[in-house]
Parts: sequence; C-alpha cells; structure tokens
Amino acid sequence: MIGNKFTSLQNARRREIRLVSAVFLFPALFFLAVFIVYPIIDSFITSTFQWNGMSQERKFIGLVNWRQLVTDASFWSAFGNNMIIMFMSLLFQVPFAMILATFLDSTGKKGFIFKVIWFLPYLISSVAIGILFKFALDANYGLISSISKLFGGGSIDLLGRPGYALFTVIGVVCWQYIPFYMVLYLAAYGTIPVELYEAASIDGATRGQYFWRVSLPLLKPTIISGATISIIGSLKYFDLVFVMTGGGPGVSTELMATLMYKTSFVKFNMGYGAAVACGMFLLITVIALFTISVLNKRAEV
Repeated sequence: MIGNKFTSLQNARRREIRLVSAVFLFPALFFLAVFIVYPIIDSFITSTFQWNGMSQERKFIGLVNWRQLVTDASFWSAFGNNMIIMFMSLLFQVPFAMILATFLDSTGKKGFIFKVIWFLPYLISSVAIGILFKFALDANYGLISSISKLFGGGSIDLLGRPGYALFTVIGVVCWQYIPFYMVLYLAAYGTIPVELYEAASIDGATRGQYFWRVSLPLLKPTIISGATISIIGSLKYFDLVFVMTGGGPGVSTELMATLMYKTSFVKFNMGYGAAVACGMFLLITVIALFTISVLNKRAEV
C-alpha cells in the first residue's frame, strides 16, 4: 500500500514537472516557430514561385529557380568569397583572440585597461564600423591616402581594387570580432583551477609549458565552440560588407547574403531571392554540422 502511494506521488510529481516545463517552454517555442521555423518554411515555398514581392499574383514554376541556382556562377562566386572570409577569419580571429586572452589572464587585474580598450570595437554596431572604415579608406580623402600623400605618395585605394577589397573587408571584420572571442576564451581561462598552475609551477613548468600542456587541452571545448561560431558567422555576413562595398567593385566582395538582398529587393525577383536564401541556409547547415562533427572527433582523440 505504501509502495503504491509512493509511486502515485512520483507520477504526480512528474506530471507537475512536465506541466511547469511546458508552461515555461511554450513562449520560447512559440517565438522560435513564428520567427525562425515559419520563415524558413515560407522561403522554401516562395522559391517555387515567380514573384516580384509586391503583387498579389504569384506564378508557380516548380524547381526552375533551384535549377538556375545550381548553375548560377554569381551564387557560387559569392559562396567562394564567403569561404575565403571563413578561412581567413579562422586563421586570424581564433589565434589573435587566444593571444589576447592569454595575456589578460596572465596580467590579472593589471590588464583591466587593455580589456576595456580591446573590447571597444565589438561594442560598435557593424553599420557604424562600415561607415567609419568606408570613409577612412576612401581613395581621395581617406586617412590612409592622406598619410600616404603627406609623405609624398599617391592615393591608396583598398576598397576600389578587386584584388584588395575582399581582404580589406576581412581585416575590418577581424578587428570587430576578435574582442568577442577574446572574452570567450578569457571566460574559459576563469574555469581552470588556480591549483593546476600552482602545481605546474612547483614542478618547474614554464609559462609556455603550462599553456601548451595544461591550459590549451582544457580550453579545447571553448576553442571548438568559438571556431564553430566564427564559421557560421562568416557564411552569413551582410551588414558590414554591404555598407563598405555593396558587394563591389564588380563582384569581388559579393557574398551570398548581399546577392540575396540585391536579387530580392533591388531586382525584385523574390522567388529567386528566396532560392538563394534557401541555398545559403542549406550550405551553412551542412558546413556547420560537418565542422562540429570533425572538431568533436578530434577533441575526443
């Protein structure tokens, strides 16, 4: 009898937990469904229509937009630019952020001023940074060209030359987002017990040996998370690039997101723009899942 009562109380307790969980999860799930799931599904549906985005009439054309997307050189060129940004971001953002975080961790409270100054770029909006560097890098009256002319040189056009524009944008992107990863890795440093450093010091380990043998292995999960965030973010950049170059000169800085915007809201080809958005979504999902799988396997090894 006592056992039956105890089981009934357990079942009642579980029902209460499920009910409370459902009540608290419902608002989040509702907004996720409205603002994420529904737009994704609607984009796939819109990609099967020929539509200018404004008229009430939409012509169903099936997979025509998708067939065009697969053979569209502009889309794959934009995807290639995104991949370049992704690799360059990983090459610079993660190591530089780790260097800064390691320095701040070693200095403690003495490095507070550096922590504040280095984090400032991330506090500025991407649009403001884009406008700032667009004028600073202007070939005629920009800061770099002005300094060059001051010393007898000529104009330096970093945003107007196809060979330099994309790498200039990448430099600005790294400048903005390195502070984010710096704080991420600095927070991870805070989870490492101080006793490990003290024990390593007693054993005669140098600061470098402690970093490579103790800190770095413990920071691997956070490094993987930071790399994953960097990869996903690199594949969907829009605002800063659009403000600085608009995808130009030519298509040298055209990204999938800027191509999608131009196709949908400049050329008013909403059907094909939705196909570009869906293609972008699928590519980002595949690359992100592949990256997470590979990095997790290496972390387990």
